[in-house]
Amino acid sequence: MARSMTGFGRAALSVDGRELTLELKSVNHRFLDISFRMPRSLSFLEDTVRSALGSLLSRGHIDVYAYYRNTRIDAKSVSVDKALLGAYLAAAADVANEFSLANDYTVSKALRVPDIVTVTEAEEDTDALKALMISAIDAAAHELIEMRALEGERISRDLLTRLDTLSAIRDRIAEKAPLVVEDYRAKLNSRIESLLSEVEIDRARLATEIAIFADKANIDEELVRLSSHFAAMRALFEGDEPVGRKLDFLVQEMNREFNTIGSKANDKAIAALVIDGKAEIEKLREQVQNLE
Repeated sequence: MARSMTGFGRAALSVDGRELTLELKSVNHRFLDISFRMPRSLSFLEDTVRSALGSLLSRGHIDVYAYYRNTRIDAKSVSVDKALLGAYLAAAADVANEFSLANDYTVSKALRVPDIVTVTEAEEDTDALKALMISAIDAAAHELIEMRALEGERISRDLLTRLDTLSAIRDRIAEKAPLVVEDYRAKLNSRIESLLSEVEIDRARLATEIAIFADKANIDEELVRLSSHFAAMRALFEGDEPVGRKLDFLVQEMNREFNTIGSKANDKAIAALVIDGKAEIEKLREQVQNLE
C-alpha cells in the first residue's frame, strides 16, 4: 500500500502525575529526517524517538513537538535560607525598636522576601519518562501513519488513472507504428516517380532504403519496455513496502522510452502522442514525489 509523506499524529498521555503531549508533523523529504522541539528535560529521549520512528517510517521530514508537565507532589522541592531570613528578622526587630514601630512580620510575608525561598525541580525518573514517551510515540505514529495511508490511497488512485491514460497512449502509438513505414514507402515511391518519371527505378535499392528506414524507425522494443514498466508500477501498488523511490525510477524510465520513441518514429501523429504521454508522465512525477 502506497503511503503519502504528509500527515499529522498526536497523543496526550497522563501516567502517575506525568503528562506528556506528543505531536508529529510529516512533510516530503528524500530521506527520513527528524527534528525536535522538546523541553530540555526530555532531550535525553531523542535517540529513543529516532529509533522508534525509524522502525515505522522510511521517508519524510518529521517535526516532533513534545510538551511535558510533572504534577506529582515530589516534582519540586522548597528550601528556605534560614540564616538570611534570621538576618532579615533581626534587622526588622531593630528598626521596630529604634523607631517605635509595630513589627508586623508574618510567616507569609517573611517567605516573600527576595532570595529567601528557592524552588528546585526534582530529578526526573528517566525510566518512567522513557516508558511514557514510547507509549506516546506508538499512539501518535499510528495516527500519523493512518493519515499518510489515506492520503497515499488517494494519490494511488490518481496515479493508476494516469497510468491507464499512458497505457492507452502507448496502444495508439503501437497501432500507428506499422503505418509509418508504409507511409514512408508510399511517399518515397511518389517522390521518385515524380522526379524520375522517364527513368527506370531500381526497386532493389528502393527496398533497401525502406528497410534501413524501417530499422531506424522501429520502436517495438520501447513499446515492450513501456508495457513492462506499466505492469511493474501496478504491481508496486499491490505490495506493502514503501514504493516512492521505485516509482520515481519507473517514471524516469517511462520518460526515457517516450523520448526514444519521439526521436525514432519520424511521424507527426506519433510525435503528438509522445507529447501527450510526456505530459502525463510529468503529472505522474509530481505525484510520486509525495509518496513514501
